[in-house]
Amino acid sequence: MASTENPTPASRGSKNLGKHLGKARAAFDGLRSHGGFWLKALSQPTIDLSLRTQAGQRTRIVESPGLSLPRDELDALVEQLRIVAAKTLPEESLTYGIFSGEPERLSRAVVTLISEEDTGRPIAFNALSVMDVPLDGEPAEVTHLGLVMVDPDVRGQGLSWVLYGLTALVLFARDGLRPKWISNVTQVPAVVGMVSDTFSDVFPSPLPGARQSFAHLQLARGIMARHRAVFGVGEEAGFDEARSVITNAYTGGSDALKKTFEIAPKHRNAVYNEFCARELDYTRGDDVLQIGRIDLAGARRYIMSEVPSGSLPSLLAASAMLALQRLVLPVVYWMDDSRAFGTLRPRKQDSGAAR
Repeated sequence: MASTENPTPASRGSKNLGKHLGKARAAFDGLRSHGGFWLKALSQPTIDLSLRTQAGQRTRIVESPGLSLPRDELDALVEQLRIVAAKTLPEESLTYGIFSGEPERLSRAVVTLISEEDTGRPIAFNALSVMDVPLDGEPAEVTHLGLVMVDPDVRGQGLSWVLYGLTALVLFARDGLRPKWISNVTQVPAVVGMVSDTFSDVFPSPLPGARQSFAHLQLARGIMARHRAVFGVGEEAGFDEARSVITNAYTGGSDALKKTFEIAPKHRNAVYNEFCARELDYTRGDDVLQIGRIDLAGARRYIMSEVPSGSLPSLLAASAMLALQRLVLPVVYWMDDSRAFGTLRPRKQDSGAAR
């Protein structure tokens, strides 16, 4: 009589087959979910996506909520952001940018919100802003990396790859993988390092080769002249152009975010901590204004170093990036004569066409 504690080879084979089928089904479901995510990201005129980024958590990305969402849904979204902010800064309140709840302020924002899958409780968010800034006499778009807040109860759970890079990657892919300018205002060494490591051509940065081009300077001047309200910097704040440092920065509604160097989260690479200690006056309340670009090299670095390893979709995405860079992308750019890329210019438009 066969013992129930020692299954026959046939029964063990059946169990192993079932286990492999279960894993294959889970991988297929994950691939289908990520595939649907990217198809929506590339096809929607205004992004509103939801994706299961890790076990028990869902991430929603909403572009221009001030324009795309009805008022009741917009109010509900802002309330979710305030819930996270209240857990992060229980003694303070923020009044600038997205926290105002004004549709106009939220019309140029891109909100990334992470919530618990079972309860719907919001636990972290990032609020990007898209700014129009003149560059070489032409309008240019700069994506400001914006404010990041994480509920203290879930810190250390590996959320940074979603909050700091996923949305920028989505916008980059949706725009045909054309390089996009990004900006970042912070006094936190960990964030200074993340931006320097992830994006391309970043200034200021302590990394070798970092330099301020005339494009960096133009964009920084335009941001400080037109968009201080995006990151809560008052008119009385100064700007050191040579170092791209905002002096006395916490005067425009962002006062509660001011930190001492001792409590500001540090980067694992001490060079960024030393850079911030040297360049910023934390008593006065200084910030660096970093300008950089997301391009194929930066996207590849982000996918390979920030996205959790072992993720099948991330590996597929990395392969796709390499294939696009080597084979497909030059053809796409050559065939698309409606937009500029590098030295390539769009064909002339009719005199009556809008620019």
